[in-house]
Amino acid sequence: MGHPPLEFSDCYEDSPDFRERLKCYELELERTSKFLKDVIKDGNSVINAIKGYSVAVQKFSQTLGVFQFDFIGDSLTDDEMNIAESFQEFAGLLQEVEDDRMMLVQNACDLLIKPLEKFRKEQIGVTKERRKKFEKESEKYYSQLDKHLNLSAKKKETQLQEADELLDKERRNFYESSVEYVYQIQQVQDRKKFDVVEPVLAFLHSILTLNNLTVEMTQDFMPYKQELQLSLQNTRNHFESTREEMEELMKRMKHPTQIGKMHSQPVIEGYLYSQEKWALGVSWVKYYCKYHKDSKLFVMVPAEPKPATKQGPTELKLKSCFRRKTESIDKRFCFDIETCERNTPVTLQAVSEANRKLWMEAMYGKEPIYHSPIHKQAEMELNEVGFKFVRKCINFVETKGLTQEGVYRTVGSNIQVQKLLNVFFDQKCPGDVDFHSSDWDIKTITSAMKFYLRCHVKSISRVLESDNLDDRLGAIHCLTYKLPGKNREMLSLLIQHLVNVCGNSGDNLMTPSNMGVIFGPTLMRAKEETVAAMLDIKFQNIVVEILIEDYTKIFCSAPDESSAAPPMPPPRITPRKRQPITIAKRPLRICLAVNCGQLQNTESNYLPLV
Repeated sequence: MGHPPLEFSDCYEDSPDFRERLKCYELELERTSKFLKDVIKDGNSVINAIKGYSVAVQKFSQTLGVFQFDFIGDSLTDDEMNIAESFQEFAGLLQEVEDDRMMLVQNACDLLIKPLEKFRKEQIGVTKERRKKFEKESEKYYSQLDKHLNLSAKKKETQLQEADELLDKERRNFYESSVEYVYQIQQVQDRKKFDVVEPVLAFLHSILTLNNLTVEMTQDFMPYKQELQLSLQNTRNHFESTREEMEELMKRMKHPTQIGKMHSQPVIEGYLYSQEKWALGVSWVKYYCKYHKDSKLFVMVPAEPKPATKQGPTELKLKSCFRRKTESIDKRFCFDIETCERNTPVTLQAVSEANRKLWMEAMYGKEPIYHSPIHKQAEMELNEVGFKFVRKCINFVETKGLTQEGVYRTVGSNIQVQKLLNVFFDQKCPGDVDFHSSDWDIKTITSAMKFYLRCHVKSISRVLESDNLDDRLGAIHCLTYKLPGKNREMLSLLIQHLVNVCGNSGDNLMTPSNMGVIFGPTLMRAKEETVAAMLDIKFQNIVVEILIEDYTKIFCSAPDESSAAPPMPPPRITPRKRQPITIAKRPLRICLAVNCGQLQNTESNYLPLV
C-alpha cells in the first residue's frame, strides 16, 4: 500500500488528517535523503578503496537490497514493480560477481555520485526549501489570524479594513506556499523512480562491462538492463504525460475560495453566486441559499444587501438542474436551475467543484450533453459520416504522414481543428471536404480525429491488476467483444491504423509505448480532474499498448469462453535467468501492417467508440 495522493484542494482545508498525510511524505523524503547519502558514501568507498573492494561492494549491495520504494496509489504498473524490485536485482547480481573483484571504472563518480548529488540538491533540496517557506507562511498566517480575531469591534472601520486586507494577503501567501509544497513533494516522490535508479543502473553497467567480467555474467545482465531501461523510459513517459496536466490543475487551484462542506440533509444550504444581467453588463451577486429537497423550494437571501434598500429573500420552485458546460461560460463550478417563477434559467456558481456536486446531487442535477465544436449530438454518432471521417483521416495520414517524425504527438491549432470538424459534419453537405487542400495539414487532421474519438473505457484498465500477462490479454479480448458492434468496429479500425503507424517507427519514432501515451488519455479520460485520476493515466496507456501489440488476437478472432485458464510459464532452467519484466515492453520489433478483413460502411446510432 503506497501513500495516498495529496489533493491540492486539501491545502485549503488544512485539516489534521492532511497534515498527518503530509508528514508521511516528509518522513519518506527524509528516508530517501538518508538513503541517497548512504549510496553516495558507499559508492565513493567502492571507487577509492580498491584494496577493500570486496567489502565495499558487499556493503553497497546490502544498502540497495534493503531499500524499498514507496509509490503513490494502490496499484502499480509492471514497469513500477520492476523499478521497485530493481535494487534487489542489483544487490543479487553484485553478490554473484563478488568472486571476480576488479578495479572500478575511472569515471564512476560521473556515473553515480554526481547525478545523485544533483538529485539531492535540485530536487530534495528544493523540496526542503519549499517546506521551510510553507512552515513560515503557515506560522505567519495563523499568527495573523489570532491577532485578527482578537481585534476589538470598536476599532475604526479603516483599521478593520486594513486588518482584513492584511489577513487576506497572509491567507493567499499561505495557500500558495501550501499548494506549491504539495506539488513539489509529490514530484520528488515520482521523479526518484527514475532519477535515482538510472545512475545506479549506469554504475552497475560500468562495473560489469569494464572490469573484465566473464561473458556469461555480462550476457545475463544485458537483457535485464535493456528491459529495465525500457521500464524507466516508460515510467518517465508516463510522468511527462501527466506533469503538464498536474501543473495546470495546480495553477487553477491556487486562488479559489476556501472549500466548504455540505452534508446530506433534507435541507442543503450555503453560499452561491448568482449571475444577474443588467443594462450595462453582467454581475455576480452573492447569496446565502437554502434548498428544501422535499418541497423543491429554493430560497436565496442576499449576503450583502445594499444600504437603504429592503431586499427580502427570493423563493423559487425548482423544475430541473443542469451542470453548466465549462466552454459555455468563463466561470468555474457553475450550474443552471429552471424554476416555475422565471422564464430563463438561473445560473449559479458554487465555491468549489465538490460543493457544486453536493448542490447538484441534492437537486438531482443532470450532466450537459456534449456539443462543442460540433453543434448537435447526432452529428457525433457512429453513423456513416463518422466512419467516413475517420477513414479519410487514416487514409490521409497513411498516404502523406506515415513516416513523419512525431505523427500524432504534434498538436494542431484548435481553431483549425474546430473549423475542420464543423465543415465536415455540416448537415447541408456532410463529408464534403477535400483533405488534400492546402487548408489542412497532418497535425490538424490527427488532432481532429483524436477529438472525435475521445470517450471513456475506464473498465478495461482494471484488468491490469492481474499478475498474469495472459490473463490481462484475455480480459481485454473479452471486454472488447462486449462492446456494441459499431463501437468495436471503430476501435478495430483505429488500432489497425496505429499498428501500421508503429510499423514505421524507425522513421516516425512512434512505438506502441509512445502511442499508448498519446491515445490512452484520448480514449480513456477520467471524469474528474484530480491527482489520483491523473496518476491512473499510466494504466490507460498500457491498455492501448496491448491493443496495438496484440491486434490480430484481439480483433481477428472472438474470445474462446470455454477455454481453460492460460497455462503458467514453465520454471526457469538456469538458476538466474530473469523473466521478462514488462507486459509488452519486449525489445523493439517491427510492427507489420495487418488486415483481418474489409470493414464495412454501415450506420449506427451508438455514441463514439465505447
